[in-house]
Amino acid sequence: MSDEAFSAWFDALYTRYASDIIRVSYFYLGDRGKAEDVCHDAFVSLFVNRPALEPGHEKTWLLKVAMNRCRDIWRSAWVRRVISGSPAFEMIPAPDTLGKHMEKAEVLQAVHSLPADFREIFILYYYQGYGISEISGILNLPEGTISSRLSRGRKKLEAILGEERGESA
Repeated sequence: MSDEAFSAWFDALYTRYASDIIRVSYFYLGDRGKAEDVCHDAFVSLFVNRPALEPGHEKTWLLKVAMNRCRDIWRSAWVRRVISGSPAFEMIPAPDTLGKHMEKAEVLQAVHSLPADFREIFILYYYQGYGISEISGILNLPEGTISSRLSRGRKKLEAILGEERGESA
């Protein structure tokens, strides 16, 4: 691909996917600045590495890079000191079927309190609309693991929401 063609392709991908990358990263990290940094890192990686991507798989590749970067940041000592326990942040998710009768902020806070392994699957499944096989490809995990974590995550989420409402689990 010529430099001009690559530049046009890169600009089109940035225009199309940057907001999705920022949204997923923001949901994961709870910090707009860090989410923007993660998005920037993902696109810099694309620009520098110029991977041979099949058409239609660009967003998956970018999300995979962004999720890996989010995990690195989340595991850092700074995040454990500063971000953990912070209030839920406001965000407009894609339509979900988990609890239409519940307040979205309550659900977002509960999802944010899930362990990272469950939280990232919920982000990709409910808020980005990916299927189990697509998430398997993004996270490099078997489909059975994704299904299992999704199922166990739903149970954990129900327990969290039940506790917040004062219901017995």
